[in-house]
Amino acid sequence: MTKSKVVIFSALIVLMISAVPAVAQVVADVTPPAAAAPKVDSGDTAFILIASALVLLMTIPGLALFYGGMVRTKNVLGTLMQSLILVGLISVQWVLWGYSISFATGSSLMGSLDWIGLRHVGLIPNPDYAATIPHQAYMVFQLMFAIITPALMTGAFAERMKFATFLLFSLLWATFIYDPLAHWVWGTGGWLRNLGALDFAGGTVVHISSGVSALVAILIIGKRLGYGVEPTAPHNLPFTVIGASLLWVGWFGFNAGSALAANGLAVSAFVVTHCAAAAATLSWVLAEWITRGKPTVLGAASGAVAGLVAITPGSGFVGPLSGIVIGLAAGVLCYSACMFKSRLGYDDSLDVVGVHGVGGIFGALATGIFASKAINPAGADGVIYGNYSLLWAQVIAVGATVVFAGLGTGAILFLLKAVMALRVSPQEERMGLDLSQHSESAYTFNNDYDEPAPTWAMSQHKSVAVPNPAYEER
Repeated sequence: MTKSKVVIFSALIVLMISAVPAVAQVVADVTPPAAAAPKVDSGDTAFILIASALVLLMTIPGLALFYGGMVRTKNVLGTLMQSLILVGLISVQWVLWGYSISFATGSSLMGSLDWIGLRHVGLIPNPDYAATIPHQAYMVFQLMFAIITPALMTGAFAERMKFATFLLFSLLWATFIYDPLAHWVWGTGGWLRNLGALDFAGGTVVHISSGVSALVAILIIGKRLGYGVEPTAPHNLPFTVIGASLLWVGWFGFNAGSALAANGLAVSAFVVTHCAAAAATLSWVLAEWITRGKPTVLGAASGAVAGLVAITPGSGFVGPLSGIVIGLAAGVLCYSACMFKSRLGYDDSLDVVGVHGVGGIFGALATGIFASKAINPAGADGVIYGNYSLLWAQVIAVGATVVFAGLGTGAILFLLKAVMALRVSPQEERMGLDLSQHSESAYTFNNDYDEPAPTWAMSQHKSVAVPNPAYEER
């Protein structure tokens, strides 16, 4: 057994052992007490469960297909696997300790371990977070956010990271970066929440953290073999369009669900989310059309995601017209960022930095400009309503997220680099992650199933990429 496999298996054993102390609590915690308890609203509960399913849809199959279509044929299964396996890994981590670190009452920097193994997380509401739905419904809704955040990063280092290292990196990143950051912004007593920074559905917690961490990761891991020389055209754009479409649909659960009730605020967030995505789709395509001469399907799909990213932090605080303005600006800004990466020389395979990093930062700052208490009395007015203090709070939140996620991700990767390889060998990378990491191939072109391909053919497997100038920079 290789050194990396020993490390990953040891981590999984620790996961299982840590669950043991919580077992005795399960029955007591999921059974509501006989005494009078806060009333559960069946409509709100149904709404949140549906929203949770929609957010899961964003990761599988939405993000998996969106990213899977943009990689080369030899890496499509490896890319799909990264999204799929995170559903399993982060779900277990969240139940055992992640949710407690994120949302249990603790210090201003992180939650306590009082809710480890979902201890005290039962079927009655927790008024600190949602007064009309079971605590476990809120927990599982937040779980879906915790799953998709590290999955977003996979597009940056696509086609080159070792699978065993990826698993351990994701586990450590979720525990030491995502969970504390979620507590800062959304947890009771979190310092950014107390500061007054607004993040309705994850601009800082999800998009800025993943975008900045993705940039640090690709700088440490390095470029793909042949980057800038060999063509790396998307192998299946229909996959990508289907994935982007599922992301658009699922994002309604992401943003509208963050109202935590089937109410007017959820309707407002739903409408604003759609407006921003539509506007960004148009502005990205128009910018591409003007600068490159042709509008592309990939550009339209990327523009939609850019608009969805940018509106996320302000979706519960701004109106439809502000949403359109934010979407129009996001499409142009994110397109420009993605085109500029070639000048900076970093290999962001699927434009995670340009879309999620830049889009998330812009969206957080735009919230400080366009937010209105007329939309959400629990929020604050922004700059256009004469309140400059909100923009300052947003700047602090963005800066803190960038520094914390960047330095933390670097520390985790350098630690892992000291004990195991971060990326596959050159031979494995040329073969492709599908075969080298999973011993599988996405496409079988030989229809004669009675005559399996010889082993030498598998070892010589290569992907043939057709040059396409429209996508060489992707």
